[in-house]
Amino acid sequence: MRKYRTLDNIEEEYFRTHPREVETYLAEIFDEYSRDGDSAALLASLRVIAKLKGITTLAEQTGMTRQGLQKALSSKGNPRLDNINSIMHAMGYRLIPKKLPSSISNH
Repeated sequence: MRKYRTLDNIEEEYFRTHPREVETYLAEIFDEYSRDGDSAALLASLRVIAKLKGITTLAEQTGMTRQGLQKALSSKGNPRLDNINSIMHAMGYRLIPKKLPSSISNH
C-alpha cells in the first residue's frame, strides 16, 4: 500500500529546509485572511508553522495545553485573539496592523 503525503506534510518539510521563508509565508497567509476571511485556511497554515516550532514547546510558551493549542489551530478552531497573539509571540512574531490602500478602506 502506497503512503501518500498530505499538503501539510509537504509544507512542513519545505519550511524545515527553507526557514527564512516562514516570515514571508506568515505575511501572505494573514494578507489572504484579511481579504477572504477564511479562518480555517489561516489556522491550517499556522498549524504547519506551529509544528515546525514544536507543538509542545509552543504550548508551554503560550500557557496553553498541547491539546488546547491543537484545538485552537484546528480547522474547526475558534481561538481568541489573545491566543493567536500568544501563539505568534511564541513563534517569534507579532501581530501588526497594516493600512489598507485608500480605495479599499473607504468601503
